Amino acid sequence: MEFSIKSGSPEKQRSACVVVGVFEPRKLTLSAELLDNAARNHISDIIRRGDMEGKVGSTLLLHNVPGTLCDRVLLIGLGKEKEFGDKEYCEAVHSAVRTLNETGSFDGTVFLTETAVRKRSAAWRVRQAAMVAQQTVYRFDQFKSKKDKVRRPLRKLTFVIDRRNELTAAEAALSQGQAIAEGVALAKDLANLPANVCTPTHLADTAQKMAAEHKLDYQILERDEMTGLGMHSLLAVAKGSHQAPKLIVLQHKGGKSDEKPVVLVGKGITFDTGGISLKPAAEMDEMKYDMCGAASVLGALKAVAMLKLPLNLTVIVPAVENMPGGAATRPGDIVTSMSGQTIEILNTDAEGRLILCDALTYAARFDPETVIDVATLTGACVVALGHVASGLFANNEALARELLHCGDEAHDRAWQMPLWNDYQELLKSPFADMANVGGRWGGSITAACFLARFTRKYTWAHLDIAGTAWKSGTEKGATGRPVPLLVHYLLKRTGKLN
Repeated sequence: MEFSIKSGSPEKQRSACVVVGVFEPRKLTLSAELLDNAARNHISDIIRRGDMEGKVGSTLLLHNVPGTLCDRVLLIGLGKEKEFGDKEYCEAVHSAVRTLNETGSFDGTVFLTETAVRKRSAAWRVRQAAMVAQQTVYRFDQFKSKKDKVRRPLRKLTFVIDRRNELTAAEAALSQGQAIAEGVALAKDLANLPANVCTPTHLADTAQKMAAEHKLDYQILERDEMTGLGMHSLLAVAKGSHQAPKLIVLQHKGGKSDEKPVVLVGKGITFDTGGISLKPAAEMDEMKYDMCGAASVLGALKAVAMLKLPLNLTVIVPAVENMPGGAATRPGDIVTSMSGQTIEILNTDAEGRLILCDALTYAARFDPETVIDVATLTGACVVALGHVASGLFANNEALARELLHCGDEAHDRAWQMPLWNDYQELLKSPFADMANVGGRWGGSITAACFLARFTRKYTWAHLDIAGTAWKSGTEKGATGRPVPLLVHYLLKRTGKLN
């Protein structure tokens, strides 16, 4: 989709459709008022007859509005003006883009970006609008022989801002929003692929293509190299599968040569049966999404590379498939991790932490400024936070606060969970340095505590995205989260977040 930014009056726009907002109850925004004045109260007369109240996300499409140069006017409900915030704004933009795409409006001029949102700048409104627009028209239909075709799909969107002196910042925000949306789309595409296509090798091939396209440093560690490094915890998960494990490393070197990198580590279980601790059959197909952590860090890297951000970023993806089989790891087996710490594997379905612990140990060799791992790690996190917020754990409060703020800024929110030493007691094993599970209670916390034992050499945060990485039901599919949070964090580090 093509995007642009301009400043102007709605009644003068030569466009297939001009989009303006209506607050509840039946209150026109300033841009809607300007259209209504040009149309001699045509719009307000229609609204007074009860055609629209202004509820969030509601729409009313008008044709041949007098006094205007556009073909159509699309009214979008914004809800109550005093309650108009991030969520309502994003819903309004989503409704506008969906309606434009479904009604044959080849292009649209959107004045919603003029509407004030509490504590948000014009740049924020433009960046979010670009992200929401591309996510709204996203489709994953490559495996359908007969695709659902839109007759005249939306091709061009123009976002309008009310002050010309904000154009430069808004244009930069537009580029950021587009790049984040591209990163989200990559994460969605990878996660939505079936596990017979998206194998560890496929992830490695995708990384290699990204390296070639964006001039990134690239390295793939194979089984023998991981064995030589002592990554027996990671390799234990892969033992039951015919798919070869991969450790993928990509580096964007946009900063100074002596600048320490930010390292993102993404859990890449391309399919999780649970191994010998086999999962129930119901909804097991959704375990193709157990590599959403890997997909999201690759998506974040793509956005960073597109924006050519002036920082050093290293992405590490441990990629394996967790299957049962004659060679599979058994409950009760003990393995030695790359760190030298021993682990008693009491549950082979708690495998994400087993691959992450070796990847986190490996991350130390890059002398990182910060390490953030992203993983669909625990069902317990879904129980605690549902599908709204990702779980955040950190060994540094300043990093935790920064990530929480960036999640709020990106409307990709997280919630901080405790990482107290009290929970470490639950990981005790009579036969090894630790067990890989800590019992039923506080499961997301004990999983994070397990990872914390491998991150003592650097500043670290862990995002448990088990509840936010994908949706089930009628809207089934990957969400691309937390790509927006991660990219906002990296933008902020470079001082480019307006």
